[in-house]
Amino acid sequence: MTSSVTAADAATLPHSVDPYIYDTVRWLERAVIGLNLCPFAKAVHVKGQIHYVVTLTTATQDVLDLLRVELAALANMPSEVRDTTLLVIPHCLQDFLDFNDFLGEAEEVLCALGLEGTLQVASFHPQFQFAGTDMDDVTNCTNRSPYPMLHLLREASIDRAVAVFPEAEAIFERNMEVLEEMGMAGWQSLDVGPHAGEVDKAAVNIAGGSNEPAQGTVL
Repeated sequence: MTSSVTAADAATLPHSVDPYIYDTVRWLERAVIGLNLCPFAKAVHVKGQIHYVVTLTTATQDVLDLLRVELAALANMPSEVRDTTLLVIPHCLQDFLDFNDFLGEAEEVLCALGLEGTLQVASFHPQFQFAGTDMDDVTNCTNRSPYPMLHLLREASIDRAVAVFPEAEAIFERNMEVLEEMGMAGWQSLDVGPHAGEVDKAAVNIAGGSNEPAQGTVL
């Protein structure tokens, strides 16, 4: 089953769309864009160039197989149609250490496809923890998402963004300062954690902006 909704519908009618995608968009809008943790995220969101994919599998091999498909799809899609992909895996790799180890396998898939230098695989996780920090250190929240997530990016898009924002290395330091100032209570007040229950939808299309639709699929 497939349905199409606007971004406004997704924000106001969480039960009408896939709840995992709803939570992901909520996190993107309130935290990543709302706190300006990534200055490059707003443009692709507003233009509807983010592709959302949710897999309900519990098997890492299934995730790797889907990653292979989505990397190839992104590489073959015009950037103005799909600039980036968020692959959400709510029922797999919930332990951060396992997820961190898995990222090496994800990189192997990227290289096997010959896409190294063309695409990147970044990552977010609800238990993300920088080395040398405590679990409850609020600065870890810069990389925390509602569910384990792989972010597929175009190298060319990164280069263009850095050209516009040449002091990109300052983003990390600025993000640390923002989160330290707001504290864990402030982060929790954003309410960007998981809200989804069991999913019974097969597929969903969701708009990433007010006009241009971005696709979302549940597998």
